[in-house]
Amino acid sequence: LILEGKIRHWGLSNETSFGVCSYAQACQELGAPMPASIQNEFSLLTRRFESELAECCAPSNFNIGLLPWSPLCGGVLSGKYLGTAPASSRFMRFPKYQGRYSTPKVREAVARYEAIAEKTGLSLAQLSLQWCQSRWYVTSTIFGATNVEQLRENIDAFDGHATAALPNDVLKEIDAVHADIKNPAEVICGTHLAYLPRVPGRTRT
Repeated sequence: LILEGKIRHWGLSNETSFGVCSYAQACQELGAPMPASIQNEFSLLTRRFESELAECCAPSNFNIGLLPWSPLCGGVLSGKYLGTAPASSRFMRFPKYQGRYSTPKVREAVARYEAIAEKTGLSLAQLSLQWCQSRWYVTSTIFGATNVEQLRENIDAFDGHATAALPNDVLKEIDAVHADIKNPAEVICGTHLAYLPRVPGRTRT
């Protein structure tokens, strides 16, 4: 399909460092084009990508740009769930949906990020999107909106209507929150170990 011109570029999604390296090795062996992008979850509440995955995908290594999905964590990083959220909002309509976004640690982190946003003159959604944009490994950001007002607010985070870039002191404040409450919305893979097939000769503790 690539040789026929039906696929111009291709990318990865929800991959690990091992997966990226495996795909890169396969491309080198087959003489195929490398993936152009990787679409993984990434936000102020889930920053796991910035460790070894960012190293794998760096321009000096495999040169794969990150397209973060759920940078607003389903609307949690709009701040609307800190108070009385609209009855029509996602987590009010589906209270059991994505329970990892409803923990005390998440609420604490969101409240602190909202305070930073207010001092900076941005909405929390704009702060969250601009922070993603500030990462050197992010090439673009995937976001959604329910209405025109939300869409306009999100676009303003990218087109210069808010601020061109987050100042260093704001980035330091964000990192301080992260140091205190690291990746509060992260899915722990170990939670699913019970469903993995057993490896012969090994025991699970």
